[in-house]
Amino acid sequence: MMAHLTRVLRSEWTKALTVRSTVWTLGLALLLTVLSGMGLSLLFKINYDNLPPEQKATFDPVLTSFSGMALGQLAMIAFGVLLVSSEYSTGMIRASLAAVPQRGVFMAAKLLVGTGLVLVVGMVTSFLSFFAGQALLGDLATSLGEPDVLRAVFGGGLYLTLITLFAMGITWVLRSPVLSLGILVPLFFLVSPILGAIPGARDVAQWLPDQAGTMIMTVVALDRPYGPWGGLAIMVAWTVAALLAGYATLRTRDA
Repeated sequence: MMAHLTRVLRSEWTKALTVRSTVWTLGLALLLTVLSGMGLSLLFKINYDNLPPEQKATFDPVLTSFSGMALGQLAMIAFGVLLVSSEYSTGMIRASLAAVPQRGVFMAAKLLVGTGLVLVVGMVTSFLSFFAGQALLGDLATSLGEPDVLRAVFGGGLYLTLITLFAMGITWVLRSPVLSLGILVPLFFLVSPILGAIPGARDVAQWLPDQAGTMIMTVVALDRPYGPWGGLAIMVAWTVAALLAGYATLRTRDA
């Protein structure tokens, strides 16, 4: 069984690295996150003296350096969608399931490969974003030795990993890159921000995976009924639910 899983893992690893679009999306996620975070950190530093007192009181130097996460997560979502949907769009899923009829093993291998790639890239992205952002914030910056900062930086890598796994689960349910991106992109870039900005809907929006998961990257407390680890747990729950739905679809529907 272990030898079989090893062969499947090797196969999934080869497929992930030979699909050029998936490799490019990982590199794009890193560049977009770091560069946009640097730009916004510099802009924040330049305009800090002009900010109202309430914004200065809630200033979070760590979250400021992660300002590019919104663009980075778009690339990570695309990576998760492409990693799963490429099997269906090319018809390779039939050959894959013929070679690995145990669908749980097939899904587990793809998840392990995807998680490994995204976790490494996500952690590198998070730490680079932090150090680059803090360098540009100057006297407003913080350091890894300050309370909760290291947790927040590690949390950035975890956040990008979980958002990718959530996208993979949704794509296993829908099996189409167009449908998957057509739901995930508006959800995280339109619906969630809009609901979060409306006072009456804010209490609902804070339980969405992206808004809850972002808490793990904060150092300054936000007005939420849960803390950083509680927010991460909520995001984990959303991710597990998406993956279970994906497994149920993969197990019960023909390729």
